[in-house]
Amino acid sequence: MKKLLLIAVMLIASSLTFAQAKFEVEAYANFDKYKENNSKLGLPMENENRVVFMGNSITEAWVDKRPEFFNENNFIGRGISGQVTNQMLLRFRADVIDLKPKAVVILAGTNDIAQNSGYVSVPEIAKNIFTMAELADYHGIKVILCSVLPAIDFPWKRGLEPAPKIIELNELIKKYAADKHFPYVDYYSAMVDDAGGLKVPDYTSQEDLVHPNVNGYEVMEKLVTPVIDEVMGE
Repeated sequence: MKKLLLIAVMLIASSLTFAQAKFEVEAYANFDKYKENNSKLGLPMENENRVVFMGNSITEAWVDKRPEFFNENNFIGRGISGQVTNQMLLRFRADVIDLKPKAVVILAGTNDIAQNSGYVSVPEIAKNIFTMAELADYHGIKVILCSVLPAIDFPWKRGLEPAPKIIELNELIKKYAADKHFPYVDYYSAMVDDAGGLKVPDYTSQEDLVHPNVNGYEVMEKLVTPVIDEVMGE
């Protein structure tokens, strides 16, 4: 009887732990951040070349630092600071598919490597990115995959040595993109320094090391714009 009671208590505790974890992941996915903006956007007009940029704080800050790039090109930023790829998956329908863009630019993986929601292996991170790509492709949305930006440290979580993992993840994304005939935008090679990080002070500050400055975003724009133009012309 005592054993059965103990098992029951353990099962209840396990269920509560799982429920709490699920709540925290969903809350952090921040479904409501773009809810009002998405509603105002509505469906695209005929021949509207709508492009959604899906990502984390690197994408979110891109919109803040270079608003003209988005406003002048009908590009829509859907980045949320701190997010990992499984959280992006939770909001992918609302923030990408339901907006019915012609293309989506996916830049993700930095926060997974930073272990923002705990340890995740590089192959699992890649699978989440691939799942986003396949969801978009299934719904007739052109997919543009991007390399993770270089980083040698995370100011908010020191000592993880992310550089080798970023290289590994980028190789997986690049190979997958080639296999699926999706365009791959290599920000990494254009912005990396000799130590495997984002160039300082060219593209980021010594205090940041992760998020590009205006010059960094301009480099990214020059790389992604012709790819978007090519995709739109297909």
